[in-house]
Amino acid sequence: MCGICGELRLDGAAASSAALSKMMDTLAPRGPDGSGAVIHGNAAFGHRRLKIIDLSERARQPMEDAELGLTIAFNGCIYNYPELRAELEAKGYRFFSTGDTEVILKAWHAWGEECVTRFHGMFAFVLRERDTGRVAMARDRFGIKPLYLAETPERIRFASSLPALLAAGDVDKSIDCHALHHYMTFHAVVPPPRTILNGVRKLPPATIRVIEPDGRQRDHLYWDPPFARDLATAALSPDEWRDRTLEALRLAVKRRMVADVPVGVLLSGGVDSSLIVGLLAEAGQKGLMTFSVGFEEANGEKGDEFVYSDLIAREFGTDHHKIFVPSDELMDALPGTFAAMSEPMVSYDNVGFYLLSKEVSKHIKVVQSGQGADEIFGGYHWYPPLMSSNDVVSDYAGVFFDRSHEVLKSHLSPDWIAETDASRELVARHLTRAGADTPVDAALRLDSTVMLVDDPVKRVDNMTMAWGLEARVPFLDHELVELAARIPPEEKLKQGGKGVLKEVARQVVPHEVIDRKKGYFPVPQLKYVGGQYLDLVRDALSSRAARERGLFRQEYLERLYAAPADHITPLRGSELWQVGLLELWLQTHEV
Repeated sequence: MCGICGELRLDGAAASSAALSKMMDTLAPRGPDGSGAVIHGNAAFGHRRLKIIDLSERARQPMEDAELGLTIAFNGCIYNYPELRAELEAKGYRFFSTGDTEVILKAWHAWGEECVTRFHGMFAFVLRERDTGRVAMARDRFGIKPLYLAETPERIRFASSLPALLAAGDVDKSIDCHALHHYMTFHAVVPPPRTILNGVRKLPPATIRVIEPDGRQRDHLYWDPPFARDLATAALSPDEWRDRTLEALRLAVKRRMVADVPVGVLLSGGVDSSLIVGLLAEAGQKGLMTFSVGFEEANGEKGDEFVYSDLIAREFGTDHHKIFVPSDELMDALPGTFAAMSEPMVSYDNVGFYLLSKEVSKHIKVVQSGQGADEIFGGYHWYPPLMSSNDVVSDYAGVFFDRSHEVLKSHLSPDWIAETDASRELVARHLTRAGADTPVDAALRLDSTVMLVDDPVKRVDNMTMAWGLEARVPFLDHELVELAARIPPEEKLKQGGKGVLKEVARQVVPHEVIDRKKGYFPVPQLKYVGGQYLDLVRDALSSRAARERGLFRQEYLERLYAAPADHITPLRGSELWQVGLLELWLQTHEV
């Protein structure tokens, strides 16, 4: 797990070492254990290293294989690299390191673009062929590892974070109106290739992009699982689905223990993270470190779930660490949280993960986390009503969107309104394309391949990597997801959602964490935006920069200031926090 960056010149000029250095400096928190740079004429590669696998200097990056004529900058982890290495050695390949980076180089040489279909893991890499001058960029199936791009006719820059590209300069910082529409409507989810800035784009998940020396590009989507029933599993009973899911999850958790350093768990006390702890204990893991975070109450809403995380820690004898965040520490952490965001992300979870990661990184370098289970196994409240939907686009928008296009017109200033209902059009394209048997299948596919990528997954990467902490997400093991996509929706939606997964959990963890109201990562002070938080947001939205930008109608802002707690979105978010965070992010990154 690291930070990567680089520049590819398309005009014959030499790549900029100054731009590379600025990007590497910005990426330093992602890789505090080392750095490296390689420049070959028109191509520059930079890397910041977090040592997880092969701690020696033989595995330093950017990695060059002079024999094969390949150079790579890689961020992530290939969990099945030992098996792939053995297969490649049988083909006659010789290795100079013991890690996963070199396996990618050999795999590319042996299998070309198809190599990524063999990888179990999370990854973003950029690879250059010396003899052809061709460059390939790839991103894992769920976009767990980010890859941002800033392109001009003369050059392409890439980096693991958007702020790194801004640091290099020469970026169009104007706001993308369609991305703004998504931010305000699709609950801050801005799918690729867009970001909030016109001058920065991102490579989509499950995609390989090949760039020829003359700048011609082509993309290949290498993974798109059907959310449909198949003949091979049509007759499976609920118990058989449970058993298959348990075995797939066991393997997913086991895979993510591959490391040359200890691996812990972020334990919220919910079913998902508790199940990870239980499976690790079942596999004989001793001295497992677990970590939980909690916040002060606000408006009578509790700010922690320690009762459940404590229960799991006792049950499995973990080395448990509880972090309680008082309100003043929460306020102090917000500037760092905004700085760590590659894009504006509205969820309150961000500061929670930021502070949790700060503490965890003092003890350990790698953790497993429970993100993705709700999107994969049907845990959200908007899925059951879709079982009988005759208009999945309208019904999904009705429960997920923060506001309609018409309402948005009364919130944004006229200059910033997209000409069409961009968010509904985007969601409609995904919900109505072939490959999903039912409306629930279509929603699960949208949430797991689009929403998940640019909300929970991005949040976890940004906040953990701000402290040089690697987070692994076993519920996004692609074989587990392919299995879950075939499970009939009615099985997933039993027991108030995640029925199959809850039956799996009953084999492993105490029932108290299963048979309870669904929990969320509570940060109530930010949900109700009062006191010093209201002052922070009002000051940002009243600043000269905000007034000159003019994103929001003043009368709308005045309504929010007057009664923040009265303006909560369908997904329990504060409208005032949403608009305030956007402005705070823009100012933090000097946009």
